[in-house]
Amino acid sequence: MQEYISYKNIQIAFTVEGKGKTIVLLHGFLESSTILKNVVSAFKETHQLVTIDLLGHGKTEKLGYIHSMETMAETVHAVLAELKIEKASIIGHSMGGYVALAFAEKFPQQLEKLILLNSSTVADSEERKENRDRAKRLVKQNKQAFISMAIKNLFTYENRNALRTEIDALVEEAVQLPEENIIASVEGLKNRKDRTEILQQYSGEKIIIAGKNDPVVPFKEIEAIAEKTNSTFISFEDGHMSYLENKVELLKVLNELF
Repeated sequence: MQEYISYKNIQIAFTVEGKGKTIVLLHGFLESSTILKNVVSAFKETHQLVTIDLLGHGKTEKLGYIHSMETMAETVHAVLAELKIEKASIIGHSMGGYVALAFAEKFPQQLEKLILLNSSTVADSEERKENRDRAKRLVKQNKQAFISMAIKNLFTYENRNALRTEIDALVEEAVQLPEENIIASVEGLKNRKDRTEILQQYSGEKIIIAGKNDPVVPFKEIEAIAEKTNSTFISFEDGHMSYLENKVELLKVLNELF
């Protein structure tokens, strides 16, 4: 059931299912808390699953002109405080991974396991920042075309056909987002800092899951980060959307971790 808390005069949307140790699921850019529903279904008999709509996504409102990773981490902390959860594991997909890293920096004592799914610790390169600025212009010119292209390009070429129904559903949900919400998150992504050292210093269990053909997070780069930060490294064959492209394999890995 959808629940809400008030945070700095806006509503943060979240759901809670199951009982046991807590797993928090954080979605990526242009997604919502519904993306990992198969993980919720698989674990709700043994764990408490908390899914959160990050700022400006799903049913959570916009907060200011920039949705920084730090501010989003604070909203996650606020939800856990409301639920009186003292310790939780976090699975963060893409942007959700950046938020999880910001959470690890601000609230390390509350974190049990940190799982980065198709995510990274590094900041945007100058080229990537230019691409973010281009994205903001595209959103203003034609939001629907931008969203359709952005989501489709996260999948491998083969999976764009095989998972057409799922892609269409993601696009349909994302086009409901107001233009200013999308731009606020693009700004937050563009300005995020490098948190490789934060992951390196984090003493809890840390896992990085990557796609060998991820068009967003370079595989070799993330493999090197895993080694540098002493993180367990797990790879799948496909792209940036492992929760759809490698659904069965991902659940198998999570079953072993939890």
